[in-house]
Amino acid sequence: MVNGEERKVSVEPRTTLLDALRIRLEDPLTGTKLVCDRGTCGACTVLLDGDPVCSCLVLALETVGKEVTTVEGLAPAGEMNAVQRAMCKHDGMMCGFCTPGITVTLSALMEKNPGATYDEVREALTGNYCRCGTYPHVFDAALEAGRELGRGGR
Repeated sequence: MVNGEERKVSVEPRTTLLDALRIRLEDPLTGTKLVCDRGTCGACTVLLDGDPVCSCLVLALETVGKEVTTVEGLAPAGEMNAVQRAMCKHDGMMCGFCTPGITVTLSALMEKNPGATYDEVREALTGNYCRCGTYPHVFDAALEAGRELGRGGR
């Protein structure tokens, strides 16, 4: 299941989830970025059964029977979720390579803990590296998204 939809794909056993999503699907999902290919930057972060994982480190075959959510699947019907709206409002992106992974990671955090503190946001993002240094904007966006979700927003 990818973004709530059953997707069938034929892959070699060594194919990563990242490659399956970006290259092997009939209708590829390119929001998940290939940057380091070593699990150190977080740009390829997706949710696997609701938990953030680096898709460059997960084999596609390991996801059979599991729910994968990419940045494209965070918001139904093309409407941005609270994290996406706050990232835009607070200019939480620069070049855009880290943005999908950060957005996915923060969306998972806010789903589980909309009242996350600054320190909890910082801890959640330890696996996401932004070379542009937009962290202050990203943290502001996360805290605002949490406030919105805490008021019953989506």
